[in-house]
Amino acid sequence: MYDAVRTRAAAGTNCAPVVELRQYTCKPGRRDALIDLFDREFVAAHEAVGIRQIGQFRDLDAPDSFVWIRGFPEPETRGRALAGFYESAAWEAHKEEALATLEAWDNALQLRRSHARSGFDVPSEQPPADVALPPASLVVASLWQLAAPVDDEFVRFFEGHVRLAMIESGAPPIASFQTDHSENPYPRLPLRTGQNHFVWFATFETPDEHREHLARLELSRQWTDVVMPELSRRFSAPPQLLRLEPTARSLVGRVAKSSRD
Repeated sequence: MYDAVRTRAAAGTNCAPVVELRQYTCKPGRRDALIDLFDREFVAAHEAVGIRQIGQFRDLDAPDSFVWIRGFPEPETRGRALAGFYESAAWEAHKEEALATLEAWDNALQLRRSHARSGFDVPSEQPPADVALPPASLVVASLWQLAAPVDDEFVRFFEGHVRLAMIESGAPPIASFQTDHSENPYPRLPLRTGQNHFVWFATFETPDEHREHLARLELSRQWTDVVMPELSRRFSAPPQLLRLEPTARSLVGRVAKSSRD
């Protein structure tokens, strides 16, 4: 059994300095078919070419949305690794089946860690292909689109004020990233460009715990008087909040709550 004790023992540190956050729109009713195929055939194929498969999720607020995260050691290696995956036997054998489930796959961000310790801390080993149950957790991703590129001052603001408010309300961020503006080394797979994003993640045991956390934030003077006024002047678009349910082979979401604190 792939349990929480094994997960914590196998945890790695700050994996994948560069990640892709991808939001796919599936054809109506086809999301589970894509997830089954992805977890069965594509997780190992990614890992085989040096791509860290970090997380796969159902978006709880969009029944046809499949969200996933994969990681790379650096932007320069992304092109070679992606070429390796899309030329792999696994992709060649199953690409038609995968593409048949999709309506859109171009909503993708290339991101890098906001600082050296802000990457995902996830198990070093993938769950086995026959793992039966998904992690019992909720992963929340906050996507902030900013008017200006993320700079050191903004990262300090996030670490000193946003993180503090989140910790006080019981949900410390588990990872944070900003847009990586380096050239796309694999243009066959487009990315969203010309935007400045700061993206961070938190985990909760249940959706109810997340709702209680939001209620506590509304009562936090740190959040209402310091964080939100500063963020409001920096946003170039309304923030996007993704409530994500991990699939059975997702690494993100497997670390127990006690290991976050």
